[in-house]
Order: sequence, then structure tokens, then C-alpha cells
Amino acid sequence: MSDLPDVRGVLTPDRDLSSLTWMRVGGPADVLFQPADEEDLCAFLAALPEDVPVFPMGVGSNLIVRDGGVRGVVIRLGRGFNGIDIDGDLVRAGAAALDAHVARKAAAAGLNLTFLRTIPGAIGGAVRMNAGCYGDYMADVLQEVRVVLRDGTAKTLPAAELNLAYRSSDLPAGAVIVSATLKAPRGAPEALEERMALQLAKRDESQPTKDRTAGSTFRNPAGYSSTGEADDSMDLKAWKVIDDAGMRGATRGGALMNPKHSNFLTNAGGATAAELEELGEEVRKKVYETSGLTLEWEIMRVGEPAPQKAQTV
Repeated sequence: MSDLPDVRGVLTPDRDLSSLTWMRVGGPADVLFQPADEEDLCAFLAALPEDVPVFPMGVGSNLIVRDGGVRGVVIRLGRGFNGIDIDGDLVRAGAAALDAHVARKAAAAGLNLTFLRTIPGAIGGAVRMNAGCYGDYMADVLQEVRVVLRDGTAKTLPAAELNLAYRSSDLPAGAVIVSATLKAPRGAPEALEERMALQLAKRDESQPTKDRTAGSTFRNPAGYSSTGEADDSMDLKAWKVIDDAGMRGATRGGALMNPKHSNFLTNAGGATAAELEELGEEVRKKVYETSGLTLEWEIMRVGEPAPQKAQTV
């Protein structure tokens, strides 16, 4: 890709993306752009030709990049976008700030964002996906989000304009989230730390946190995340319908539906993005055949498949 705008950040052509995703799969981006700050990002997008596709990438915790890579420019925010500032009961976090770091810093200030502690990824992705667990969601605390639009314009959007729902939001096409402002309820720091420790222990007991996964693979058919309460019904949980379809432990090449938690698609060693996605589609087919339910992907899948090899005669 030629004639790219001058930047103060880093432009890397033909950048392999597999090392930037938790699944460790995927091909290259035509160009990876890591802006120095918001001004750098605005100037770049304003000067970038309108026909060049743009994909904002977080920390790759909820992402499969297909083996053929991503055409256009992939934007990945870094140090200039990971600040966490607290003012009263408001927490302003850069889009690249890790969810766990935001939860811990808020707790130390007596603010309850503990649900973020066990969510993999960064704040930008948490807003885009309305991340949540144990009955709490970003929608409960989000006040506003600052974005840079595809034309390079920076804009602050109130949370109400995003129409946050279960694992979804209505962000303008091509918008790059740069920060979010959250309003958190008060709590005693010691109690919040204890709550986070219990949540971590519960997660590590039930989820394959040391394996190469991208978190939950499919959305719960029930339309909400696990509450963690005793009365939480399992009937319409993704893992339950996967188990009922006999797909716990299913494999395709190096891809595996994790035996510890069957809603965690796993790179068990040497998997391609195609194998992971094909296994996921096989799970969806089996679940539909056994229950009539259509599982929806929670993991984002982007890019193009690997080019077909020419056959020799």
C-alpha cells in the first residue's frame, strides 16, 4: 500500500497479526498503524483515502484473524491510549487500558468496577461488545465514549447513543474508540479486593485460563451472561447446549472445544484460523440439529481465508 499519510506513530507494512491475538493465528495486515496519540490518529484518518478499509484492533483477546490476513489498515492503540484517571466516582480509561487494570485501580479508590477484573481484553473492546459478567455490564456504568470517526473527526458520544445490548453496540462504521468514561458505585477497597479475588478463583476453577483461547466462543442463547448466582439456569447456556450436542472435546486439526469448558474454542497446538472457524461452525450445526438453537459467534472473525494453492497436474 503506497502513499500513506505521514505519522508520528508507527506504520508497519505486511505485519503478521498472529502474534497479536490470544489464539496465535492469522495472516498479515496490509498495514498496521500504531498512533502516537489522538491527534496523530485524527490526522492519519483524515488524510487516508476513503476507499482504504480500516479495522480497529484491541489486544486480540476476542478475535480470530483469518489465515489470509486483513486488507487495508489495522489500527492498534498502545501506550498513548492506556491512561486511567479517577475523579470522584468517575473513571476515565483509555481504550487500550486493560479491563483488569481498570478494575484494580478503581477498587483501590473505593469504586466498584469489579466485574471487569475477570474480563480479558481492554476497555475499547469492552465498550464495543458491552462486556459483562456476574450480572453486571458496561451498559450499567458507561457514561460516554470518545471516538475518532473514519474521516478523522473526534467526537464524544453519550452512552445512550450506542444502544448497548447483550454483546453488541451501535458504533458509527469505522469509528475507533479512544477512551470511555465510567460512573462506578462506591465500595470499601478491602471488600472490593476480596470480591475480585473470589471472582478470579471462580474463573480459574471453571475456565481454561492458561490455554490459547479467545474467551467465550458463542453468546448464551438465553441472551445474558452468567450471573454466578445459585438460581442461574443452565438450560440456555452455550456450554450446556454444546455439551448436549456431544461437542465437548471435539477437534479439527489443532482446534479443540476445551474439555474444561466447552464454550472455549482452543488452539491446542498448531491450529490454523480455518480449523478454528470450521470447528466452530461444526459446533453450531450440531447444536442446531440437537436443540433447534442457532448459536451466535461471540468471537469476532475478520480477514480473508488463505489463498487456494494451485493444483499440479
